[in-house]
Amino acid sequence: MKKLVVFDLDGTLAQSKSAIDEEMSGLLYSLLTVARVAIISGGAWPQFEQQVLAKLPGEKGLERLSILPTCGTQFYEYTGKWHKLYAEDFTTAEKKKITDALNEVVNTLGYKAAKLWGPAIEDRGSQITFSALGQEAPLEEKKKWDPDFAKRQKMKALLAGIIPEFSVSLGGTTSVDITKPGIDKAYGIRKLRDILGIPIEEMLFAGDAIFPGGNDYPAKETGVACIKVRDPDETKRVIETIIACYTG
Repeated sequence: MKKLVVFDLDGTLAQSKSAIDEEMSGLLYSLLTVARVAIISGGAWPQFEQQVLAKLPGEKGLERLSILPTCGTQFYEYTGKWHKLYAEDFTTAEKKKITDALNEVVNTLGYKAAKLWGPAIEDRGSQITFSALGQEAPLEEKKKWDPDFAKRQKMKALLAGIIPEFSVSLGGTTSVDITKPGIDKAYGIRKLRDILGIPIEEMLFAGDAIFPGGNDYPAKETGVACIKVRDPDETKRVIETIIACYTG
């Protein structure tokens, strides 16, 4: 059995920018009784608080849960309260360069939305995230914007030429995540290895974007055992199976 089960958040544990539902909450809480669990996502810390932590039925076993916001550029552990171990933030100049590049690409491709639900570009400290329809757009609207990732693949190609010194990945339903080079979910997996002392071969990763260019794919490249899921409902079945294997 694997010693650590690692999950993506949006599209895996919950619908994009939505809270985990009651069934998922119960399953995660049950999983914490039999295994260590980690969640890595492009979202910022407040997203984890709202989408996951506030929905769990209690605090028992939280010391077995590791939270890695912004694709692993931050790491939180629970010791009676949540504590941030590290954050690898951009400088002011780096943030400006990335933001300028995003605006240039959006204008070049004609992707500026007629209506935004919140800001399109979010500074998450150690990650800059572009959300085509805004950070708070309704899920149904987001699903229609780029269902096959084709629009964001074009963005990624242009950004690679403008800001080659940064890493660009695709996640969620309308998002493009930009981090420092080498800072992605592979980085997060290695941080889990180093901080928790668990070898990568003793981990299992589940995500919905495990394909070249997807923001879960770097995790696969570490050699961690992966399960690609379609959506949170399939993740629930995976968690049920894992719990059954642990409990016999």
